[in-house]
Amino acid sequence: MCEVAGEQVSTQAPADPAIPDADSVLYVRGISKVFPGLRALDAVDLDIRSGEVHGLCGGNGSGKSTLVKILSGVLRADSGKVRIAGRELEAHQIGPKLVRDLGVRVVHQDLALFPDLSVAENMMLGAGLPVSPVRSVQWRELRRRTRLNLDRFEITATPDALVRDLPIGVRSQVAIARALQDVSSGEGVLILDEPTAALPAHEVGLLLDAIRRLAAAGHAILFVSHRLDEVLAVTQRVTVFRDGRVFAEHRTAQLTESELIDSIIGQGQERRADTARSVPLPAAGAQPLLTIRNLSAGPLREVSLEVMPGEIVGVAGLLGSGRTELLRAVYGDLKRTAGMITVAGKAANYSRVDQAIAAGVVMIPEDRAGSGAFGDLTVDENLSLSVLREYWGLVFRRTQLRSDAEELRQRFRVRAASGSVTMKSLSGGNQQKTILARWLRRKPVLLLLDEPTQGVDVGARSDIHAAIRQVTKTGGAALLVLSDFEELAQVVDRAVVLRRGKITAHVPRERLAARHLNQLIYEETDNHA
Repeated sequence: MCEVAGEQVSTQAPADPAIPDADSVLYVRGISKVFPGLRALDAVDLDIRSGEVHGLCGGNGSGKSTLVKILSGVLRADSGKVRIAGRELEAHQIGPKLVRDLGVRVVHQDLALFPDLSVAENMMLGAGLPVSPVRSVQWRELRRRTRLNLDRFEITATPDALVRDLPIGVRSQVAIARALQDVSSGEGVLILDEPTAALPAHEVGLLLDAIRRLAAAGHAILFVSHRLDEVLAVTQRVTVFRDGRVFAEHRTAQLTESELIDSIIGQGQERRADTARSVPLPAAGAQPLLTIRNLSAGPLREVSLEVMPGEIVGVAGLLGSGRTELLRAVYGDLKRTAGMITVAGKAANYSRVDQAIAAGVVMIPEDRAGSGAFGDLTVDENLSLSVLREYWGLVFRRTQLRSDAEELRQRFRVRAASGSVTMKSLSGGNQQKTILARWLRRKPVLLLLDEPTQGVDVGARSDIHAAIRQVTKTGGAALLVLSDFEELAQVVDRAVVLRRGKITAHVPRERLAARHLNQLIYEETDNHA
């Protein structure tokens, strides 16, 4: 044990940091990277051993993504050394082709699979299609090679299956198999960047089992994730980053989730999860803020629901259950074929989202990059897009815009070098807090939130929960979709379960628990709790 800034952390660094462990396949020493106004990495050390799953955790903006990009050759470090498969490289030597030749493979949260192509076609995109002397594709050979890879990685799919028809967890396994198909068993480094972020709970276990099999075969695996229970379940060691530095290294067999959270965000930091339990129930006689009656839209069939002022109501369901479509129908982004919706007692017949926004209804979409963040605009511009009209007079009041945006960045704890950096330069959690701040400054009465904390760290997650609760404390309400049922049970006041487009269960506050929600989702007959 050692004490850092008043905190005790367990560390497992090598006795001599200049000498790599004999089993280390990837050995990083002194890697630093500076962007304008921001030191992203500061003399980072890390080693990953053969047959090990090594976790990498830290708050958004702590430097995890920067290190992954350097190790995959996308970014060049300013200084430091990397030793891969016995070959030592200076930081400036690392490039995409070289690290790939040395056996480094990266699988991102965005799997980069083509849903309308077969498993075989997706697998061969990275390795090349087998062709005959007359340059025609040898489909039988393609299927044979794919079958061998599917068997090697124990994947339950057929070569001719379309990727879009596979469960999401199996798609992840296909992406991993594609990355490793030309790497011999027991060799190479596999970097998994948030591999389970978009997976439903029942498929996470399948992927974690696949990762364990890869490690047992001798592969060295770097597992980057914000899902701390999974880090503890699948890794042997975990390195924690804070502010671009290695803060601690832990053996996960001797670590609790609470201790890992303290290592990531610090003891004594304000924690605001589970705020829902301190919120009083709606007053007797209060009128619903949101009323949905017999709604049919897309996959939704005769959905009825009321949300009271002051409430956060959770929506639990698998992908395809209609959970996102429920939010879109309320927002006016999905045409309804039957039913009625009212917001604050007024008919919500929105045919365009600007009508919903004008009525005080805002939606934070799941697709942060595609629908929420404007990557090439500055952070201040992203914060101000929802209220730009306020800054127009005889001239555009840019100084006031910057002042207001700075206040928002401080209030929502957005970590950025300045308001003038581009949105795409921020970490995922800071982008999400920026999007939330943009819309909350309009003082909405109803929040529609689709996976607002997906891919963000525990500190940012707590900030987002608190921001949502602030809306409900002032008389607003929120409808919240989350795939993480542990988190859903912590933050909402009650929940509904959607399955095949219908509400099949209403779960009151006293019965909110992840296990109970999972049981309700997977049972075959409707059961209203």
